[in-house]
Amino acid sequence: MSLPRPAPGTLKWWIIGTIGIGGGIAIAIWFGLSASLGVPTWETLSSKIVDDQTVTVKFQVTRPSGQPITCQVRALAKDFSTVGSTEVKVPQAGGDTSEESVTFRTTTRAVAGEVRTCALP
Repeated sequence: MSLPRPAPGTLKWWIIGTIGIGGGIAIAIWFGLSASLGVPTWETLSSKIVDDQTVTVKFQVTRPSGQPITCQVRALAKDFSTVGSTEVKVPQAGGDTSEESVTFRTTTRAVAGEVRTCALP
């Protein structure tokens, strides 16, 4: 059983459509890579509730070319509301990855701490 042939005169539209789809895929890949390369990444390693008004958060930061960055760290209550936050300036380092720890005060008892964002200054 042979496949049906496209109608005469539609070959050029198949070629134009294929090129258009290929170009769209290439643009999507380019946008995706440009948005993610050279951007700092972070991971919260642990959080420790010291007392009713203090929390310690330990985190790891990976940044492009060892540049200095600023991270916003926050403490969360059991209803996920923010009960404390601080900005941590991570200085320029020799390597791309560093481990940081910060202790800060909260307004009420926290149940967890996390790194919310990290960005280049």
